[in-house]
Amino acid sequence: MRNRGFTLVEMVVVFGIIAVLASVVFVGLHQTRGRTYYGRALSEFQTMSLALDLYQEDNGGSYPADANRDVPPGLEEYLAGGQNENWPNAPWPGSVYDWDNWQDPDDPDVRIYQISIRFCPLGGAISTCNFPDEEWAENFGVNSAVYYCLEGACRAHQYEPIDYPAYCANCGQE
Repeated sequence: MRNRGFTLVEMVVVFGIIAVLASVVFVGLHQTRGRTYYGRALSEFQTMSLALDLYQEDNGGSYPADANRDVPPGLEEYLAGGQNENWPNAPWPGSVYDWDNWQDPDDPDVRIYQISIRFCPLGGAISTCNFPDEEWAENFGVNSAVYYCLEGACRAHQYEPIDYPAYCANCGQE
């Protein structure tokens, strides 16, 4: 009897099976990571929304002033201990929170209040943006955002039309 090893064909088949299984696991992990980022964003949006409600109660119903890529001014005391330590950093790598308190460009008598997540540095080119690898972010531009609308005709950016690419987290798009 001769001691026989694996043939080349058997080795190729085994490596092929391992490669297919590895790609299935990798795709599953990638999708899970995206859902985790989005879930964390929703949770943090809701936390900030509740803190804004408390802020309004103590400040005659008014919202804080606009904050450029940061937590709304004066809101820190309404956030549970430690929840604002990472802010303005948002869940997706390279993203930041932005508190928007704007006059509606289409109606000067209305204000827009929303919490946004921005994916591009201020004044940066599209090549410097770090957009989520999600279907809803495929057409994002430098002023695109994921936002949580509190009041008004919310949108991606104050100086962009209402149909500029964006994703509203609480507008029933899921």
